[in-house]
Amino acid sequence: MEKTFENWLVVSDIDGTLNNKIRKLPRRNYDAIKKFTDLGGNFTLASGRLQSSLERNYNRITPNQPAVVLNGAGLYDYKKREMLWRSTISQKGREFVKKVAQEFDKPFHSVDIGVYFDDYVYIVKSGLFAKGTMYFDKAHYEIVNDIDRVPRDGWMKVIFWSNPITIKKLKKFIEENENPNANFMSSSIFSLEMLQKDTHKGVGIMKLADMLGIEKSHVAAIGDYYNDWDMLKTVGLPACAGQAPKPIHNICKFEACHCNKGCVADLLEYIMSGKADEDIAKEEAKKQ
Repeated sequence: MEKTFENWLVVSDIDGTLNNKIRKLPRRNYDAIKKFTDLGGNFTLASGRLQSSLERNYNRITPNQPAVVLNGAGLYDYKKREMLWRSTISQKGREFVKKVAQEFDKPFHSVDIGVYFDDYVYIVKSGLFAKGTMYFDKAHYEIVNDIDRVPRDGWMKVIFWSNPITIKKLKKFIEENENPNANFMSSSIFSLEMLQKDTHKGVGIMKLADMLGIEKSHVAAIGDYYNDWDMLKTVGLPACAGQAPKPIHNICKFEACHCNKGCVADLLEYIMSGKADEDIAKEEAKKQ
């Protein structure tokens, strides 16, 4: 009788991990995910995107669990069409964003701000970077000229966009001010993201694992860049795509092939072969 994998949860990042460098899904990944879920394994995606932006990637494969959206600020169930759990930005965080809006409002020293709710974005000042992100993500959004026009409650994520020099100045501004109960992370040289303190993809993944009753040792995640750092440091089996930077490799227990060759399949085949369980047993034996 073929072994089943109900005791495993595997979560994948999307671009550069699930998809290859030209954002296409390698057939090898699709086949491995289908085999894993057919054998009872729990599989889903983790992304910084809104649930509507993530849905087209989610529907291309055979996931069977809610997705981690907005970099861990929410867990969205596509079957029930509802947010199962969310982490929202506190009043202190919202006030800090207003402070940034006032401080960075000069020519060549301006920051576009996107305030993300469950599945909607309010854009305060709409520059090239904000427009590009909304177009790429096919997000539902509204442009407002004043941050006070953004609804007060339900902020799940904030993105600041600008040129690299201004983003560097923004990071310095954040360092010089008291932390507003927030978690900041770089998503590119043109953007900086803000979530509620202690919120990241790893938190969302472990919330899902708790719901499913899966032990941390059998929670695996795979990513490819520094915005996956917290996620990989949180789960029991961190894995990375072959092209990931060296520091990412250094914190991972499993190193897969390049994303163009199907790195998610590498991880799932490692689990389905039984080698992952063998390595977990060895680790446990060392601790005793």
